[in-house]
Amino acid sequence: MSLSRKDLTGLIDVSKDEILTILETAEKFKEINQREIKKVPTLKGKTIVNLFFEPSTRTRTSFEIAGKRLSADTINFTASASSTTKGETLIDTVKNIESMGVDMFVVRHYYSGSVKFIAENTRAHVINAGDGTNEHPTQSLLDLFTIKEKKGRLEGLNVAIIGDITHSRVARSNAWAMKKLGINLKLYGPNTMIPKDYEPFGCTVCSSIDEAVEDCDVIMMLRIQLERQGIALLPSLKEYSKLFGLNKDRLKKAKKDAIIMHPGPINRGVELPSLLADCEQSVILDQVENGVAVRMAVIYLLTIQNANQKLEA
Repeated sequence: MSLSRKDLTGLIDVSKDEILTILETAEKFKEINQREIKKVPTLKGKTIVNLFFEPSTRTRTSFEIAGKRLSADTINFTASASSTTKGETLIDTVKNIESMGVDMFVVRHYYSGSVKFIAENTRAHVINAGDGTNEHPTQSLLDLFTIKEKKGRLEGLNVAIIGDITHSRVARSNAWAMKKLGINLKLYGPNTMIPKDYEPFGCTVCSSIDEAVEDCDVIMMLRIQLERQGIALLPSLKEYSKLFGLNKDRLKKAKKDAIIMHPGPINRGVELPSLLADCEQSVILDQVENGVAVRMAVIYLLTIQNANQKLEA
């Protein structure tokens, strides 16, 4: 198995078959992650640079672990300690690092479209780890992997994404992917945080949180992304929690076996109370665990040269 592309910059142009290939490959890597020795020599000799221009805990650590478990040399780049603070351009930074024999860049950047721009200007493989409000493809893939793992299928499921939709790259990647996989997607959030043009995503925008949650198999809560909002878009966090947060009574409107998801970080007491964030229906930590396997799969599928190459124990 392999992907017929050099980079993964988003899911808007990734086919259903490619998504399923990644998820199937991730299943094999999850088995490796459960061994006593969690490492394979598959990418020994390859070099991966995590090029992060925004703060990150889960994504950056997950990619670093994924690369190391595939035996690749993984280097973390810190923007605040680099020549970008001296005026060096983004592409000059990439070109200089590429000249050291780098095989792959994993990039997080605060500008939408920046990762695609990098991919077009380097011979190395590029994976988007989140660019502005555009996309976060591997987060969507790990979400899908977790849903499939817990529900046994994807097609026909009812999924609600609730919160700051406009500024969420996670919501955007999930919308593109879920449409291709036959998932029924509902969105809900403050009017100031819902995209004006949502028709291309093939989803339904609800008028209340009760409507959004009703008969759902999956409820994905999002945090308010204050760092991407130029102006205040809500009166207060207390009011937001009251009108748009999930609680026990609202959860009862979903299916009895509905699962609760969140890409993190959680603002406890705002979009989710601790009671629900830590309950049996919550799969938030499963998402984090599955992120390593999914990112191993993406790195592997982009870098293998021989489509028939097998995973080595």
